[in-house]
Amino acid sequence: MSKVVKFNQVGDPDVLTIVDENVPAPAAGEIQIKVEAIGLNRAETMFRRGQYLETPECPAKIGYEASGTISAIGDGVDGFKVGDAVSTIPNFSMNQYGVYAELTNVPVTAVTHYPANLSWEQGTSIWMQYLTAYGALLDIANMQTDDFVLIPAASSSVGLAAIQLCNLVGAVPIAMTRTKDKKQTLLDHGAKHVVVSQEDDIESLIATITSGKGVNIVFDPVGGPMLETLASVTAQQGIIFQYGALSTEPSPFPLFTVLAKGLTIRGYTLFEFTSNPAALKSARKKIYGWLENNQLKPIVAKTFKLDDIVKAHEYMESNSQLGKIVVTV
Repeated sequence: MSKVVKFNQVGDPDVLTIVDENVPAPAAGEIQIKVEAIGLNRAETMFRRGQYLETPECPAKIGYEASGTISAIGDGVDGFKVGDAVSTIPNFSMNQYGVYAELTNVPVTAVTHYPANLSWEQGTSIWMQYLTAYGALLDIANMQTDDFVLIPAASSSVGLAAIQLCNLVGAVPIAMTRTKDKKQTLLDHGAKHVVVSQEDDIESLIATITSGKGVNIVFDPVGGPMLETLASVTAQQGIIFQYGALSTEPSPFPLFTVLAKGLTIRGYTLFEFTSNPAALKSARKKIYGWLENNQLKPIVAKTFKLDDIVKAHEYMESNSQLGKIVVTV
């Protein structure tokens, strides 16, 4: 028997319930993990609310990221053994798999080793954030030294990962946050500049920071009306990655700015990257090395117990965190 988090209807965090469930042996191509820690993601809160890329099939499981120990291996699985410490890469449907549990089966393609210098809590806080940022900034945009990179919602785990990758290659990370509460903390975590969207004149400040050139790359999970401002501060032939839809307001398309500047506004999700085996293998190897050498370091904002999963989701939706929210099992 295993404790498993499920929900029977979409809605607020309190729709999440913990049930006792028999977990079958892993099928061919699957690995069973005894979960030690779970990393929470915005995608999961949106899935729970019925506002995600896929509609939950209730009663629904939930969860993309976990770290733990392999307890069983299905047929046709190579490269792993029982007892290995592993974590998961989000590359599956939550209508098929969900890792909010004490014991869970996942496809072997979603399982990977991680550096031994990381704790369980850190081990569950790496692949969603670093692969999401890597795929856009390095694989697609080919981010270069001295590129200006604007990062809205910078206090999220993916935002912090983007800041770290910018610093790794010598680009200039410009963090954007709604209020000044997190400004100094973002500077402490590597942002070269911080734009407070509710207080600053965004266009004027970006012009000052970039000497009037604008930012080369925008890495935005929010959307909404701010898209017009983001386009206005982007440099000629710049690229805007829209990798989320946290805003519930419409996102007007800034047509004339896009035409005048030759901008690219590109929809992007992690799944287009994790579904490319060659690209994923290369990125995973590089990120593993950077983590092992302490060139990248996941930031854990706060931990909760599995029994407090509702409180953990409430905390995520409060937007108070800086870094990854982790649930320990």
